[in-house]
Amino acid sequence: MLLSDVFRPEFIKVDIEAGEKDKVFEELVDFFCLKEGSNTRDKILEALLVREAKMSTGIHKGIAIPHGKTDAVDTVRGVLGISRKGVDYDSLDGEPVYLLFMLIAPMGDSEKQLRILKRLSDLLENAQFYREIQSQKNAQDVYDIIRKFEQ
Repeated sequence: MLLSDVFRPEFIKVDIEAGEKDKVFEELVDFFCLKEGSNTRDKILEALLVREAKMSTGIHKGIAIPHGKTDAVDTVRGVLGISRKGVDYDSLDGEPVYLLFMLIAPMGDSEKQLRILKRLSDLLENAQFYREIQSQKNAQDVYDIIRKFEQ
């Protein structure tokens, strides 16, 4: 599974409004449920919070990968959120987060989730990928950057 399969244009939100971690989780989940036409908000939010309670998913300078498992989805799904002002996230480095790659996986599908996390981690090591995504103004352009770097 490619990142471009998970972070499709309709699931990319530029200009995240929330400034703190709990609120940004709600914003991303609400965005997902709106686009998906789903009423699974509470289950998805709970999955993210349970995982986040173990250790911050603010893993790299300016980047967070909130993720969780729930029976609310039947395949790995994602939302990419871009914050212009930064999110106070309790990151491991103490810095604000600007890119949030939210992943939700079904309870029994650890392998696919781990493959996506690994693929994402590899791309995020490339500073140019980070800069290009952050500089985009609309979802389609962000998606095009993801596809460009995946090839």
